[in-house]
Amino acid sequence: MRTALRNVRVFDGRQLLRPGTVLLDGDRIGSDPEGVTAVVDGAGAVLLPGLTDAHLHLNGRSALERLVRFGVTTALDMASAPPEFIDSLRAVRGLTDIRSAGTAALAPGSVHSHIPEIGRRGLIRSAGEAERFVTERFAEGSNYLKILINLPGPGPDRATVDALVATAHRLGRLVVAHALSYEAAEVAQAAGVDALTHTPLDRPLDDAAADRMAAAGRTLIPTLTMMEALTATSTPAQMLAQWATPGASYDNARASVAAAYRAGVAILAGTDTNTDVESAGNFSFGDSLHHELELLVDAGLSNLDALRAATVLPAERFGLTDRGAVAPGRRADLVLVDGDPLQDIRAIRSISRVWCGGVEHTPARLARQS
Repeated sequence: MRTALRNVRVFDGRQLLRPGTVLLDGDRIGSDPEGVTAVVDGAGAVLLPGLTDAHLHLNGRSALERLVRFGVTTALDMASAPPEFIDSLRAVRGLTDIRSAGTAALAPGSVHSHIPEIGRRGLIRSAGEAERFVTERFAEGSNYLKILINLPGPGPDRATVDALVATAHRLGRLVVAHALSYEAAEVAQAAGVDALTHTPLDRPLDDAAADRMAAAGRTLIPTLTMMEALTATSTPAQMLAQWATPGASYDNARASVAAAYRAGVAILAGTDTNTDVESAGNFSFGDSLHHELELLVDAGLSNLDALRAATVLPAERFGLTDRGAVAPGRRADLVLVDGDPLQDIRAIRSISRVWCGGVEHTPARLARQS
């Protein structure tokens, strides 16, 4: 089926283009206007590449169904197990496309070691186990390696983190490090990880740390939505003590984003949305990414760079060359919104149509009215 989206203002990653026509040819963006079987009049609405949530934890098909209705057409899962669970989601067609870390590396005695399945499979006790651990993860289908660095705390220690990163890089794979403290971020940077997820809650990244991050070409996925939830006054003290470091403050997370942005670090939009009953927050798949964009703008990002954080940059940083832009040959992952998100980031919530791999979905805004 070939569809012509007429009178749409395309976001090209830098600006909104003048109203024009975009062609959909099956699951791809096309270029040949011959044989068009359907026409959609965009009435001057803004056409964005499908959104990416660069940090979440999937719980099943229902998560994919909800994500796509909020315009999230790509999900970067940051730890799920067992492999058969992720494989079952990869087999779903027409819904949000996923990449996954699979089982993350974690230290015995850490808070994550008590999570069912992940805690058992992810245990790594020493640098000597790194080769086995990393090769097993990629053999079972992980797209990148995730290391849960819990410092101060059980670890893993620096030698183990170094060995994990070196092994993954030797195999040509990306490494993402969970870092909720300044110390954990320093260990991650020293090891040479490609991306840090979360932001230090005990003290903000200073200019020196941010400059090192930028000079190395690292990526930051702040998950301000989760940082906000972790430090909310309504969060039980026991939960805060379990997941965060002493002195945890949302102001530190926000200041870390501001410092990284000033230094020129690539910042991606991720939420850490999950369904763990012991996790902080009650936000949900899809709409949480819209909130994340608002928090990124509040932390200092321009509306333009917030949009790039959920479209162009995740595709570039995670090697997803078939998406992230509205261009012929790319996946037909598209979001049509009323209003101008370059002027008001909240306009991203006003979704009128969503296409995921060429399949049109009813947006959440309209579904709630039916």
